[in-house]
Amino acid sequence: MVGTMHAWHAVERGHEVVQIERETEARGASLRNFGQIWVSGRAGGEELDTALRARELWEKIGGRVPALGFRPNGSLTPVRGELEVAVAEAAVARADAAARGYELLTPGEARALNPALRGEFDAALYCERDAAVEPRTAQVALRAELLRSPRYTFLPGREVREVIGERAVRDDHGEVHTGDAVVLCTGAWLGGLVRELAGPDLPVRRVRLQMMQTDPLGEPLTTSVADADSFRYYPAYASPALDELNGRRPQAGTAAEHRMQLLMVQRADGGLTIGDTHEYEHPFAFDILEDPYDHLTGVVEALLGRPLPKVRRRWAGVYAQCTDSGRVVHRQRVRHGVWLVTGPGGRGMTCSPAIAETTANELGW
Repeated sequence: MVGTMHAWHAVERGHEVVQIERETEARGASLRNFGQIWVSGRAGGEELDTALRARELWEKIGGRVPALGFRPNGSLTPVRGELEVAVAEAAVARADAAARGYELLTPGEARALNPALRGEFDAALYCERDAAVEPRTAQVALRAELLRSPRYTFLPGREVREVIGERAVRDDHGEVHTGDAVVLCTGAWLGGLVRELAGPDLPVRRVRLQMMQTDPLGEPLTTSVADADSFRYYPAYASPALDELNGRRPQAGTAAEHRMQLLMVQRADGGLTIGDTHEYEHPFAFDILEDPYDHLTGVVEALLGRPLPKVRRRWAGVYAQCTDSGRVVHRQRVRHGVWLVTGPGGRGMTCSPAIAETTANELGW
């Protein structure tokens, strides 16, 4: 998605673009995600500014490309007990709470907004600025729109193998492509050419996750949904209240072992995309573990107050994440006229339009 958004901004600014994709269709983290435009948990400052700008761009592009499935659905994070409520209250007290659209709702107010939440909880943190798109089809929809321009060329099934001098690359078909600028958006691919260009100390790591998708729920899930474990993983929720939650009721069991949180969003077909886990240590496991899915099923059923529909897909994915938590993305000039853009982590789907816009501005497109 990061690469496609760079192509989008370049074409919009009048440039001719050749987009080279290793797969015949992208198969990585840009498809294996929630499709959430997730403003709520972003760190204050540059990261939040980037997410809010990206949210504006997603809505604008979604109006032009309806097949993206953009919808401003917001999110709810139900909380239980005084410790979780205190973390939500601290979030609402942030100086940037209004920019995020934070509100702390009663259970009745939350159910009026999302009637599918029939389980028991004491309050819910609402984030009005959160939104969603359809991750499995978003790139296809964007590319279909890009292909309407005679200035855009898509070359699938090719891998960039070599940077040649300035502003030129050779692909694995032996063809050389030249331009005013080369932008390498390599996703979780950090070896080979990336290591050669950026060196062994690239401040980016790979992260593995597991997710699942169900059959249609049979009713609307009108907002995205998170659980209070998400407070432990998103920087917006850092506060003395969170410290107290972690101290008095630390994450335990399967959730702690797999560094889990619940995120859930309804797809256009009515199914639910549910996750996720976080694995940081290499080498990653090659198998799909069942315990995380059992945990997520229990959390979701407690919030919905009903059995989860049949799970029809399970998958793992890997994304690239900056090791410096204060950075939105790693953007580096690796040769004259050649830029590497990687490492947005879980922010990739959310922030990709604004990340690409920043690159375009910095390169003077």
